[in-house]
Order: sequence, then C-alpha cells, then structure tokens
Amino acid sequence: MSGETILVADDDGSILTVIDRALTGSGFDVRTTPSAEILWGWIAEGEGDVVVTDVIIPDGDGLELLAQIREVRPDLPVVVMSARSTLLTAVIAAERGAYEYLTKPFNINELVRVIKLSLEDKSRPREPLLQPLGGEDETPIVGRSAAMQEVFRTMACVVGTDLAVLITGESGTGKELVARALHDYGQRRDQPFVAVNMAAIPRELVEAELFGHERGAFTGAYKSTSGRFAQANRGTLFLDEIGEMPLDTQTRLLRVLQQAEFTPIGGRNPIAVDARIVAASNQDIAALVQQTRFREDLYYRLNVVPLRIPPLRERREDIPDLVRHFLIKAVHDGLPAKAFDKDAIERLKGHDWYGNVRELENLIRRMIALHSEDLIGRDAVSAALDALVHVGGSPTASEESLGAAVERHLSKYFAAHGERLPASGLYNRVLREIERPMIEMSLAATRGNQVQAARLLGLNRNTLRKKINDLEILTGQRRVRRTTE
Repeated sequence: MSGETILVADDDGSILTVIDRALTGSGFDVRTTPSAEILWGWIAEGEGDVVVTDVIIPDGDGLELLAQIREVRPDLPVVVMSARSTLLTAVIAAERGAYEYLTKPFNINELVRVIKLSLEDKSRPREPLLQPLGGEDETPIVGRSAAMQEVFRTMACVVGTDLAVLITGESGTGKELVARALHDYGQRRDQPFVAVNMAAIPRELVEAELFGHERGAFTGAYKSTSGRFAQANRGTLFLDEIGEMPLDTQTRLLRVLQQAEFTPIGGRNPIAVDARIVAASNQDIAALVQQTRFREDLYYRLNVVPLRIPPLRERREDIPDLVRHFLIKAVHDGLPAKAFDKDAIERLKGHDWYGNVRELENLIRRMIALHSEDLIGRDAVSAALDALVHVGGSPTASEESLGAAVERHLSKYFAAHGERLPASGLYNRVLREIERPMIEMSLAATRGNQVQAARLLGLNRNTLRKKINDLEILTGQRRVRRTTE
C-alpha cells in the first residue's frame, strides 16, 4: 500500500505533526492542513486516497465536509476524529458515511490500522446508516469517558439496523435512555416506542400484557384488548427486566420472534407483527441460562448485539457533565438555577453511586430544592451524601435483613407503577416470589430429596409437591445445585 496519499485536517498543529510522522513512517504520503478550504480543494481535484479530519476545523465543519465528500467522491474513505465525543457526533458521523469515528485522545497505531483497513475495504460501497437527524444540539445520554465512547460507537453501528440488542447494566445506569436513543435515531423513529417493565407485571398477566386477549378469554376479560406487541408494530418494543419473564412466556416470545406473528389469548387467527426488539436487564442473563431460569435459545435471539452500560463509578469523569446536564434540566422543569463549586464536584466524583446516574440526578434535584444558596459547596454535598449512606446505603447481604430486602424490592415495585396502584393480588404474588427461592434452595441443600426438603421447610410432602408444580420449579438432580456459601 506504499504511496497512497492521506489527507489530514486538524486545527491542532502538534497533532498534525504526530500524525504526519506516524503515517509517513508507515509508508504513506501525507498532506496536512489546518484549513477545511484547502482540504476541500485537494479533494475536489481528485487527490488523496483516505481523508482524516477533525469535527472542528477553524474555517469549516468536518461533519458538513463529510456530507459534501460523499456527494462528489463517495468511494473516498473518511476517518473522523473528535474531542467533542457525544452520542450525536458519533451517530451523525456514521449517518454521513464516515469509515470510522475515533475519539481524542486515541492511540496513533489505531489510526494507522484503521487507514490500512479502509484502503483494503475501499472497493466496497458504504451506505449511510441513517436518514438525516436534523440539528439537535443535545442528546439524551451524557458521557465523554472512554467507557461511554465504546457505548456510543456500538450504538452508532446498530442504530440504523433492526438487529436485536440486549442492554445490560446496573439499576439506574440509563438502560431505557439507551433503548430510546436506538429508536429515536433509527429508521423506525416515526413509529411507536413501547416500553414494558417485566418486573412490574404479575406473572399470570404477562402474556395478556404482551400479546393481548379476546373478550371472554379469562375471568375479567370483558372486552378485547391489544397487547404491547400490537402497539409496537412497525416500531420498537423495549422489554425491560427481561430476566423476570416466566419460562412459559419465554417460550411463546421465542416463537413470536421466529415466526414474526402472535396469537392473542383466546384468539384463533395469528397476527403478523414487525417490531424491533430491544431488551434490558440488570441481571446476568448468561448466569440465568446456566441456572435454567432463562431459555438459552431465546438468550441468543435477544443477544445479537450485547451492549453493557457501565456503572457511574467506572466513569467518574462524566460526573461534571452530568451535573451540568441535570442543572439545566431542572431549570427547564421550573426549579431555580443553581451551580456546584469545584470542590463540590470533586466530592461528588469521590462517591461510589450504587444507584448510578439516577441516584445522582435525584440528589442534584433534592439539593436544588432544599438549598437556598445559588452556589452549592462541598460541605453541603458531603452532608447530603452522608445522609444518603445513612438512610439508603447499600448494605452487604450479610447486613441486610430479609424484611429489609423485601421492603426495598417492594419500594421499587410500587415506584415502577408511578401514581397507579399495582394489580390486585399483591399479597399472593409476593409470597410466591419468596417461596420460590426458599424451596429451590431447600431442594438444593437436600440434593433434590423432597422428603428431607419438606421436613426442612416444615411442610407436608404433598403440600411441597403442589407448590413445586404451581411454581414450576425444576427438581431433576441434574439441575439442582448445592449452594456453597
């Protein structure tokens, strides 16, 4: 590949020097400039085999230039660099046909590798990933850290496709925001985005919620109701907390994904459906597969593109930008304008944030409302964080009582319903949730011996058998594992 000409545009002379030396040393002819006008002149005259350009150039915009290059020389690979590393920048670069998007600072060897790949791949036409998005200045996901740049790059690659995406991450990391961004910046953005929280639906109502039901299909079904699949037709269906889906519903979901049609409960005629599936979980779905609590074939159907959202403690450098974002958002919501001084920001960066971005936003809004000062300092932040740890800290499993754990999960359950009340039958549903792990662990401890497990639980053996059947607990020796804690 020696002799190919690389055209480089950037407003930073030191970066141009480094790139010039590295690329020249790799056998390329290199021409560098800090001017968009000069770069465009080279391109218009047919010069160059690869273009490397920053988004910000003193006399132009690298992204606008990218669109112009696509019109006059669509086969010319363009590598975009940016220190303004946001989701929108990555998506627009992909939309306008960039060969690769690199965030500063980057390893110069990575740039050399990308250029060599682009030259090898030059004969293959590259279609834009997206339709034009417009001129949005703000994106819903904030993050300049390396961890978030990996998330943005993956999203930019799949946002214009219909590939299934499985988003994983701790509670509060923003999984639904990511799912909405995949929809809002994708080719289905003019169609419905339908979100379903599997943890907030009673197990016996999951199928009716997803697939709908006909009148008279079961007690209380006084009229036909469309399910979430029908509502999401031609759009995106977001299945949050997918790990909470019952096994029998998993089987039916797999059939829908394979056949692209479903039948409402009590119905006879299948209904065709075209919905992109984005799923999310704060659990390790692969581990649930090993525990036979999640179908392996469904896991592979959903996990076409895995996307892990890092916890906030792995991206502390994003906290100043997040704080600024939440302060602006609070003003839009009618709260007074406030600011945090540098020491306060450093104190926020030092916190572990087990509740992640959601916990940070709640703290910011609470401090805006409760503090009269326009500039909030370190002492106020420390007091607020100390109160968080004292009242709502994250105790270890050995410190948290069973009652406290149940109360914590019930709080999340009620919160998921907003101002609405959960469906009736809460008492029995909670008991079933407690019974299942208690019986499963008792069976594991007795190596599947139901007589011993019944004695351990203080139940009649027939009663235990009935509960095993009702709860659909697998009891084969092969599937029962003894816990070693």
